Amino acid sequence: MTSIVDDRSLIQHTGWGYFPVAFVARLPFAMMVVGVLTLVASATGSVALAGLTSGVVGVGVVVAGPIIGDLVDRHGQRAVLVPVGLANGILLALFPVVVLAGMPEPLVLVAAALIGLSAPQAAALSRTRLVAIARDRVHGARRERTLSRVMSYESAADETAFVIGPVLVGVLAAFLAPWAPIAVAAALSFAFVTAFALHPTAALADGDPAVPTERAPWSAVLSRPVLILAAATFGVGLFFGSTLTSLTAFAQSAGDGEKAGLLYGLMGVGSAALALTVMLLPARFSLRARWLVFGGVLVASAAGYALSRDLPAVIVMLCLMGLGVGPTLVTLFSLAGQRSPVGRSASVMTLLGSSLTLAQALSSAVTGALAEATSAQVAMALPFIASVLVLVLGVANAAQTRRRR
Repeated sequence: MTSIVDDRSLIQHTGWGYFPVAFVARLPFAMMVVGVLTLVASATGSVALAGLTSGVVGVGVVVAGPIIGDLVDRHGQRAVLVPVGLANGILLALFPVVVLAGMPEPLVLVAAALIGLSAPQAAALSRTRLVAIARDRVHGARRERTLSRVMSYESAADETAFVIGPVLVGVLAAFLAPWAPIAVAAALSFAFVTAFALHPTAALADGDPAVPTERAPWSAVLSRPVLILAAATFGVGLFFGSTLTSLTAFAQSAGDGEKAGLLYGLMGVGSAALALTVMLLPARFSLRARWLVFGGVLVASAAGYALSRDLPAVIVMLCLMGLGVGPTLVTLFSLAGQRSPVGRSASVMTLLGSSLTLAQALSSAVTGALAEATSAQVAMALPFIASVLVLVLGVANAAQTRRRR
């Protein structure tokens, strides 16, 4: 890409209208796993099939994510996102027809897989787009601070979308019909993913197509420094999925199953709020150290959550868990921005985003099965295990960084 650096801020480059479009473009991605789960469970009465179907969506996302990222790195966001967004909208619109028509289970699973394979990855590509603009268009004096703000905002936007998505699914399913969340997700994919793809910032991030772009080989994406971030993001996904599902089981055991989404929102709000404050942290508080500190907060609060026996204790621990997971996620994506090989930013960001989504789907299924087979209290230990994985990987990252020095 040709660098055209000037004194304008990031928002002056993007325009204020970019941010609402990019945020809403995330919602189909945030709604699809829970929406598929809700529709299949309602239509078939089989929780097992519903869990399997949502898991297949997650597998499709993780398979396609790096491929979409590679195509974006090669051909630009517009060339890839427009057909992907339209295809995803069509497949989402057809899915209720497949399910409600009583089609055979294998066909339902194939339809779910296609939804996952066509997931637009708007969150990862928004990160990639803003990072590219900050690096190539923003003056060096403000570039580092701008990059920090980008990662803080993007992680907060992700947290908010992951909270709003399931809540929106629940509201639409309860007040309209179980197929309504998928129909709305299809409409959002048609309208907002396409608008995101065609936004002028896509051209800013892609640069001049006539200028040859240096691109590292795909093997560079699979380097140890990048894979450790993908593994840690997978751990965060395990944490999210196991927390939501175990919290649902806890609320149901207390006779308040409908409150699970609201309770989960407490963690999401705290997480998003603290993610935004990460931009205020001093540069001497290194990313390596932040991973360890906030990972430690996550482990301690998840341990408290596992030991909680009543609703007030659960609420307190959820708020504390949000204080740990939000900054941890910001840190992981900030490191990903630093470690992305030349010309492979979209590949790295979609790899991390796919890892997060797959882990959420898998951990939701495993946690739900464990809660049914044992108890909600046993299932509430799984977020602690996931948080330990994130912290252990943080320790490994610190050791690896010291060795490289």
